[in-house]
Amino acid sequence: MKKKPPYKVIISERARQMLVNHMLFLSRKNASAARETKNRLMESIRSLSDMPERFPFLEGDFIPFNKYHKRFVENQYLILYQIKDQTVYVDYIIDCRQDYGWLLR
Repeated sequence: MKKKPPYKVIISERARQMLVNHMLFLSRKNASAARETKNRLMESIRSLSDMPERFPFLEGDFIPFNKYHKRFVENQYLILYQIKDQTVYVDYIIDCRQDYGWLLR
C-alpha cells in the first residue's frame, strides 16, 4: 500500500499570537513549564502532517458543519484546524481553562 505524502502544516498569524499569549501568561508563573508546554504544543501541531483526519470535527450551532477538526493537548489546550487538499491550516490555539464560548456563538 502506497503511503500518502505528508501534509503541509501552516499556522495562522492569529494562532501564533494565541500561542504567544498563552506562553507569556504561563511564563509569569513558571518559565520552564511554559517552554515544555510550548514544545508539546508545537510537537502536536507538527504531528498533524501525518493523518490529520484522525481527530474529530468541532461541532457547534454556529460552526459550519465539518469545517474544523479539534485536537486536545493535555486537556488544557485545543487546536482547531482545517484540512484543504494536502495542507493543514491551524487557525486557533485555545486555552480550555478560559471561556471560549465566543468561538461557538
